Amino acid sequence: MATAATTLPPEAAKASSGGGGGASADTYLRLPIVTASILHGDGRRGVLSIETGLDTPDAALRLRVQQSTPRLRAAYNTAAQTFANGLRPGMPPDIDRLANALQAATNTVMGRPGARLLLGSVMAV
Repeated sequence: MATAATTLPPEAAKASSGGGGGASADTYLRLPIVTASILHGDGRRGVLSIETGLDTPDAALRLRVQQSTPRLRAAYNTAAQTFANGLRPGMPPDIDRLANALQAATNTVMGRPGARLLLGSVMAV
């Protein structure tokens, strides 16, 4: 079973120049794809693939985000696998719950809110 949901593709976030709620190219940082292991309804293993990025308007926090990329990736991997472990086999992922978990991980790593998580495609295959 394959499920795809899009909150905001990274390309759209880069192309947006503000105004419509998207991230500008100056404040957007695309992060590597996060993956987690999932279980299908028939017992086979699969992969949950998540495209992420961060919109950080505050320049000082943006620099800190760039410097904290390895810590963010580790926190996202942990949050994604925890989320994937809670998925019922064969059921589509709850994107809102996933986004909340990843935003909480972002806020924890950064020590404060201000870096807004943007999701690209989320696929369970």
